[in-house]
Amino acid sequence: MWDNLCDMRTHVILADDLVEKVDALVGPRGRSHFIEQALREKLKRDALLAAIRETAGVLSAEDQPEWSTPRKAAEWVRRIRRREPRRVRKLRGG
Repeated sequence: MWDNLCDMRTHVILADDLVEKVDALVGPRGRSHFIEQALREKLKRDALLAAIRETAGVLSAEDQPEWSTPRKAAEWVRRIRRREPRRVRKLRGG
């Protein structure tokens, strides 16, 4: 039943409507796994947002003039793709 021998039991209080919705989706026996996955997704999203905030403004138009406008950025992407067509095909699954 437990995937990890280090799993910890904890007591949390949830609103009745949340428990009912989770149970309707996964049943009472799937509740813990569902909540664990939801917490992991939320923590991952919060870590990503923190990284975005920390790095906001690191690059400027002065540092990367080819990114200063959407048009220039699009041309830059096209230029890079023309330089590495095999890599682009591979990324696209071809």
